[in-house]
Parts: sequence; structure tokens; C-alpha cells
Amino acid sequence: MTTPTTTASKVLDTLAADRPGQIERLIDWLKIPSISTDPAYRDHTRRAAAWAAEHLCGAGLKVELMETGGIGTDGVGSGHPVVLGTANPDAPGPHILFYGHYDVQPADPLELWESGPFEPVIRPAEGEVGERIVARGACDDKGQVATFLEALRAWYGVTGKPAGGVRMTVLLEGEEESGSVNLDRFLEQHADRFRSCDACLISDTGMLGRERPAITYGVRGLVYTEVRLHGANQDLHSGLWGGRAPNPNNELAKVLARLWDGDRRVTIPGFYDDVRPISAEERAAWSRLGCDAGDALSKIGLGPEADEPSGEAGFSAIEREWARPTADINGLFGGYAGAGAKTVIPAWAGAKVSFRLVADQSPAKVEAAFFEWCRARTPAGCRWEFVSHSGGNPATVRTDSELLKAAAEAVRRATGVAPAMIKSGGSIPVAGTLKSLLGLETIFMGFGLDDDRVHSPNEKFELRCFEWGARSHALFIDALRRKAGVE
Repeated sequence: MTTPTTTASKVLDTLAADRPGQIERLIDWLKIPSISTDPAYRDHTRRAAAWAAEHLCGAGLKVELMETGGIGTDGVGSGHPVVLGTANPDAPGPHILFYGHYDVQPADPLELWESGPFEPVIRPAEGEVGERIVARGACDDKGQVATFLEALRAWYGVTGKPAGGVRMTVLLEGEEESGSVNLDRFLEQHADRFRSCDACLISDTGMLGRERPAITYGVRGLVYTEVRLHGANQDLHSGLWGGRAPNPNNELAKVLARLWDGDRRVTIPGFYDDVRPISAEERAAWSRLGCDAGDALSKIGLGPEADEPSGEAGFSAIEREWARPTADINGLFGGYAGAGAKTVIPAWAGAKVSFRLVADQSPAKVEAAFFEWCRARTPAGCRWEFVSHSGGNPATVRTDSELLKAAAEAVRRATGVAPAMIKSGGSIPVAGTLKSLLGLETIFMGFGLDDDRVHSPNEKFELRCFEWGARSHALFIDALRRKAGVE
């Protein structure tokens, strides 16, 4: 069992003493509406990047604000900038890349927020001890990134050395919530700056539950598409044309309903060909975690009877989330949806359709198979339009690496609880990119909870989780210092 060094103990004391300052800084960052997908918030998103750059400078790192996308005559990129910080490039020992994102999801629907999405408030934790911070981005991902930034600040304050003297690169992007459209190209263009990294550390995942920290060793991949089914060249009067011309709303609904069979398996040919089976060891380990599907459903207002019809037959809720692929319709649109009545047959209907993928599925292969599946079911008289929005590879990482073990030990020391080894149903596309481009394994050390309302109104982050995150990152830096022989 490892105990903190004297210096690390001083860092933990510094974190504890500066907790009010940490929350104040996080509130300042959360006030910036860095909605990357909406051009109206472009300047705000850049301001959030500048805030992060200033924070890293305050922790002693060398920081660059790097443009992405096409560069205009004014020197500004068409994409949102990457914040790149470096510390101790010539230091011995492991070189860690920390990745996070400073952009956030849109806040709609605004009327469901109990307070302004960009007016952070501290509230008592509902039914629990402690407090929480409520705002868009509180958990995903500003709050979690801030736990790492505060650990860096504390180490610099105690030692006078950025990152406590260990080799560190920090990459914060501003497009994760809008598909990371420029990140792959950025990593390819600057690959030489990351080739010496030994592992990537990401804090954008969750714990198993309150008082139950976790290390995530696998995330799902993603394919996000849009399909439009076109009929007539104009909207039609339903009395004159109903029963005479195809109704794209009706036909699209009928096609998409065939995406699943009676066991809720996806019907696209070859969809499951590359799915990595759940091992007997994994199934046994996950069973021992004692996850209660009914309890999880109750937190989102559903009864236990909702579990079985919601996913692929023959698998538990945890198995479906962590190790099985899915297809979901995320949005349907077409025709008239305003107040009152309008008897119209629309000229077209559309849907947003996404797929969560597991190891070893290929996003490109699944997307192509889905579009071909649609073509094979083209309703008479109609034509398709296909749009590829975004995607990313799944990532399942080694659980026996020394750096992952060091991270798990840091969490244990920080929280007093050995972290569970879990997977996540969410997607972090950069992990797959780093693996394929640079051969990097990723350590997912996150502190969110399943009731944090990520991407929903009233998103929150428990201050207890914030504290655990800062302490865990600080003690992981301590472990890196030991490996590098720094003191």
C-alpha cells in the first residue's frame, strides 16, 4: 500500500484549503456559454478556450492557443481552437497526455432549467449529504477538467514546478460536443508532438455510484447519421393526394420500424459480425458489482418493467450498456408540427439515426451498411438523401498496464475506496483516434454520476465528486513523480 509523499501531503492540504477558490474559478468558467455547435456562440467558445489557457499558464505550463480548420486572412481558424499546454518536455519518466474539452451542449429546452444554464448555482444535494453545482458543463466536461487543472495548480504552488516536475502535455479541444470535426486532422498534423506520450488520461467518464469510484477501461464508438426520404417535389393536399402519392412520413416510419427484430436485435446484415463477445470473466466481474437495473431506472422516472423491452434480449442491462451495440432514432421531422391543424402530405421526412458501437466494430463499415440497408428498402416513388454527421471508434484498453494500476491506486488513496473496473456506454472518439494514430492507451479516470443530467436541463456535479477528482489527479501526479524519481 502506497502512502503519500511529504510533498504530496502538502499538495492535498493546499487543495483542501483552496476549495472555495476552486469553486469560484469553476463558476467563472461555467458562466461562459461555449456551445460549439451553434455559430452564434463562436466568440464565447473562444473565450472559454482563453480562460483555460490562462488557468494553465497560472499553473506554470507553456500554453499555445492553436487554430483548427481553415485559417482565414485574419489568422483565425474556421474551427474552435485547441488549448495545448506542455510541462517539463525533457523530464525523465512517463509522459502523460491529458485530454478534455471546454465546449458544452446546447442548453435547450431552457424552460426546464430551475436556474439559468450559464448562471451556476450551488445547491444542497437532493437526498444526500453535501452540495452540488448546477450549470451546463458542470460535469461534462468543464467540472471534470477543472479537477485536473486544480491539481496542476496545487502542485505548482507547492513545488514551483509545472505538473510537479513530471512530463505532461494537456490538450483541451472545443468541438467534442459537435463531433470533433477538426481533431483528427489536428492530431495528424501535430503527431510528432504526441509520439513520445506513454498514455492518455481523460476525465470525462463516471463512477459506479456515490462513494463508489471507478476506472473505466472501455467506451463505445459512435456513428451519427441523418436520413431524408423524399417524395413529391412539393407538399401536397392530403385530401387530394392521400392514397395517391407516397407520404414520406408514413414510409419513413415503416422503414425505420424494421431496424429491429422481435428480440430487439438490429437487422442490418453483418451488424454483429465484428462484435467482441463478453468473456466469462467479464460477465462474472460485472455481476459481482451488484448494479441494480430497477434502481437506475427509478432515477429517471421509469419502473423496473421498462428494462426488458428496452434492449437486446438475452443480456443484462449492464451488458447491454457496456458490451453490446445499439441503434437509436434521435430525432424525427417532416410535415407540419405547429399549433392547430394543417392537412398536408410532406415532400420529405427525415430522421437522425445513431449507432453505439463496441469493440471491434468499424464506424465506416456500420454506416455504409446502414445506408445500403435503407436503399434496399426504398419505398416506391421515393428517393433517399444520406448525411454523415460524425463518428468515432470504440476503445477498450488494457487493464494490466502499470500506468492504469497507478491511476487506480491514486483513486484509492484519494477516496479511501478501491475503484471498480467498469466500462461505459458513452463514446469518447479521441480515445480510438489516439490508439489508431499513435498507439496510445487511455486511462479513463472520471467522477461523474449517472444522475448528473448530462446533456439535459439542470446538469450538475457533486462537490464531493469534484473534491475526489482533484485529489485523485494530484495523487496520480505523485505516482508519476515516483516513477520519474522526482522529489
